[in-house]
Amino acid sequence: MSNEQTTPGSNFEPKILAFCCQFCAYSAADLAGSMRLQYPPNVRIIRLLCTGKVDPLHLLRAFQEGWDGVFVAGCLEGECHFMQGNLHAKQWVNYVKKLLKEIWIEPERLEMFNMSAAMGTRFADTVREMTERIKKLGPSPFNKLKVSS
Repeated sequence: MSNEQTTPGSNFEPKILAFCCQFCAYSAADLAGSMRLQYPPNVRIIRLLCTGKVDPLHLLRAFQEGWDGVFVAGCLEGECHFMQGNLHAKQWVNYVKKLLKEIWIEPERLEMFNMSAAMGTRFADTVREMTERIKKLGPSPFNKLKVSS
């Protein structure tokens, strides 16, 4: 690995994984595309029936697999199609953030966002926000461990 990739603020392009509810956040991403909104191409989306299906192991596994940042995007609070799925996801995200902090990994690499299907602009802003945040943090420590081993 070159030195440029390990220095925050360099040409490092983060890999970000998004777990998106199909009814809201995924539709918002689709709307952002239909509106031809520009946002960084750093995000790959996994469409879920509901963010309540996100398990802490999925989030931790994403980091283990080499993703530099992860976010979960669900319905607005109180508007989940499965009643409380987004609230459960929020609890899991907060739980995993604590675990990341305990193992000396920046909890800012993981975030929960809420949006409706009509918020294409919000989705594009979320991707920009996460991309900039992860660029400042630099590559995931998991990736550094893979290179050195």
